[in-house]
Amino acid sequence: MSIAFYRELLNLELETLFTFMEERIVLLASGDFRIELIETEEDEKTIHLCFEVTDLQEVMSRLNGMKKIEGPYQLHNGWRTVFYEGPNLEIIEFLQTASTV
Repeated sequence: MSIAFYRELLNLELETLFTFMEERIVLLASGDFRIELIETEEDEKTIHLCFEVTDLQEVMSRLNGMKKIEGPYQLHNGWRTVFYEGPNLEIIEFLQTASTV
């Protein structure tokens, strides 16, 4: 993975590291900026974008015309996530890190 590259280039700190559905996922952060790195055994190259949102349900309600790939899921740390297919076959993830109360 590119952990060292992003830590050195952007001075990011390791926020969390976990495995989910056979993928190794690393989140690096600095202030309000966060980057997610995904390592998988698949050979194909895929573009994966992740946007942090404050209300996942509200975002999902606006995306009813987009193809949902996976989710929504509740992660071990309480975060919620969902994956959609973008217009150029990229994977677009929406991640809610805080609970809406």
